[in-house]
Amino acid sequence: MSTSYISTVAPVPAIPAVIFDLDGTLVDSEPNYYEAGRRLLSRYGVHDFSWEQHSRFIGIGTRETLETLREEYGIEASLDTLLTEKNRLYLERVRASTEVFPQMREFVERLHTEGARMAVASGSSREAIDAALGVTGLDAYFPVTVSAEEVAHGKPEPDVFLEAARRLGAGPADCVVLEDAAPGAVAAHSAGMRCIAIPYVPETASDPAFGTAGLLFAGGQREFTAGAAYAWLSEAGER
Repeated sequence: MSTSYISTVAPVPAIPAVIFDLDGTLVDSEPNYYEAGRRLLSRYGVHDFSWEQHSRFIGIGTRETLETLREEYGIEASLDTLLTEKNRLYLERVRASTEVFPQMREFVERLHTEGARMAVASGSSREAIDAALGVTGLDAYFPVTVSAEEVAHGKPEPDVFLEAARRLGAGPADCVVLEDAAPGAVAAHSAGMRCIAIPYVPETASDPAFGTAGLLFAGGQREFTAGAAYAWLSEAGER
C-alpha cells in the first residue's frame, strides 16, 4: 500500500530582483557631486553655485545635468570637456571619502544572504560607479551594474532600469527599484517596476512622482530600515 504525503510547510516566496540607484540611495555621494560641480563651475566664472541649486539635479544623470548648466551659464566649453573635468573632480572626492548608508549596507547583505538577484543602475559614469562600489566594498554584492552612459537615455526615462533587468534575466514586473529621487521613481514606474522610495531630500516626499512607489520612507534615510524594506519585499514576492 502506498502512502501519499501532503506537505504542510508553506513555500518560501521568491524575492523579486532588486535594482538599486547608487547616489543618494546606496551611498551618500551627493556632497561629493556638489563639491565637484561647484569647483568645475568656478573654473568658468560661476562662483555662487549653491547646494539649493545643486539639489535640482539630484536623481538626474551627470550628462543631462551638465547640458542644463552649460546652457544656463553660457559656458562655451564642450559637453565632453565638462564631463571629463567633472568626473575627474568627483573621482578625487569619492576615493577620499564615500560613506554607505548603514541600513542600506545591512539590507544589501541580507539580500545577498538570501540569494536575491541585485544590480546597480545609475546616472553616474561607469568609472564613478566602479570607484564608489570599490572603495566601499559593495562591488562584492553587485555583479551587474549599468551606467546611463550605456543606454540611450538617462532618468527619468526607464532605459537604465530596463537594461539592468535584462542583464539580470528578470522581467520588469519581477523587479523592485530602490530610489532616492523623483526622476528615478518616474523611471521605475515607466519601466513597469515596483519602487521603494527613500527621498534624499525629505521635503520632496510629497512630490507626485513618489506617489507611484509601493513603499515610501517619507523621512528618507533616517526613517529607512533594512527590516521594514525586507518585510515589504518578501510580501511583494508573494504578489
